[in-house]
Amino acid sequence: MKITIVGLGYVGLPLALEFSKQYQVVGFDINLDRIDELRNGIDRTNETTSVDIQKALNKNSSEIGLFLTNNVDFIKDSQIYIVTVPTPITIAKTPDLDPLKSASKMIGKFLRNDDIVIYESTVYPGCTEEVCVPILENASGLVFNKDFFCGYSPERINPGDKLNTLTKIKKVTSGSNAAIAKKVDELYKSIITAGTYLASSIKVAEASKVIENAQRDVNISFVNELALIFDRIGINTNEVLEAAATKWNFLHYKPGLVGGHCISVDPYYLAYKAEELGYHPAVLLSGRRVNDQMGEFVGAKVIKLMINKGFKIKNSNILLLGITFKENCPDIRNSKIIDIHSELLSYGANVDVYDPLAVKDEVRAEFDINLINDVKNVDYDAVIFAVAHNNFLSDEFQDLVIDRRIIFDLKNMLDSPYIDGCL
Repeated sequence: MKITIVGLGYVGLPLALEFSKQYQVVGFDINLDRIDELRNGIDRTNETTSVDIQKALNKNSSEIGLFLTNNVDFIKDSQIYIVTVPTPITIAKTPDLDPLKSASKMIGKFLRNDDIVIYESTVYPGCTEEVCVPILENASGLVFNKDFFCGYSPERINPGDKLNTLTKIKKVTSGSNAAIAKKVDELYKSIITAGTYLASSIKVAEASKVIENAQRDVNISFVNELALIFDRIGINTNEVLEAAATKWNFLHYKPGLVGGHCISVDPYYLAYKAEELGYHPAVLLSGRRVNDQMGEFVGAKVIKLMINKGFKIKNSNILLLGITFKENCPDIRNSKIIDIHSELLSYGANVDVYDPLAVKDEVRAEFDINLINDVKNVDYDAVIFAVAHNNFLSDEFQDLVIDRRIIFDLKNMLDSPYIDGCL
């Protein structure tokens, strides 16, 4: 059996490497630079190692191993196609299905009888059968559930997490009929040591994924709203949460920025489907509004701290530590740190950003920010610990930046008497 993985990002690459231990796998990505880097054992997502990549590429077997390409001719004789392309949102915060549609059209040109197309990209319930299947049928001339089949198995990759990796996370699976569902489930069972959960339908599997992240978004929005309230009262939010957490059934979420490619995006997919059906999802969207304003709130709070300490704001120097959307990970997708940066600039401050994990050219292209190389020999009026990278936790590093300055600890990662503010 030959498997093609379409999209070699945070989701597709680990999947391709794992399947290649047992099957012949083609890893396809439209980005030639990405293909070239991977061929040289370089994974800028840091989800895999050079050793793992080279081991998969060097099997030199017609039966198992990994072949990387951006040439569509090499995917045409596969029996299984697994789609792991991004599903972002538009400026209007509606689903951007263009990558999914393009992948479906490409695969459709090569579909043959009995082939199975499995989607892992996060979508709203019904998207696979309502959007992707018609494209596959049109491009192939084949009939769905007669000539070819589909499955859906939502990705659960947690970027930067070296403990809960692909094979250690239970996998939800589904198929377009009972027989195909069993085949899809058996395929994933062959690589997922944590086991699988066979959902009753593709729509159920799609819905299960989108609510995982919507639930976290709503829960975080509640504690973020608490932070906004308690800031006005003049009490520390985290002290309140620690006290409340002494009850056994209290859910101990913490306030913070909600960015990334999942939690801050997926609720809009579910909201889109709900509104399409005539229902306005008030809780989902109100939670999104709360979370989307937190970067601006943090920036303004730092400025107020500086004013209260007698600092002149215009042309002041502020250091922002971290630009990725989460700790110990180079992923900058939909990072909300940029909202803090923009808010500080709006007050006339000079803002430097330092992040040893982020890829400089990606940050420049995405945010028009040039990351600084180090934090030595610069006199800052305020320092914001925005991302809890391990690099920022050492005493040596903190000695460089904590010195008679305004220190704002966004992630509550410092054990220091010099902290002036936190979320």
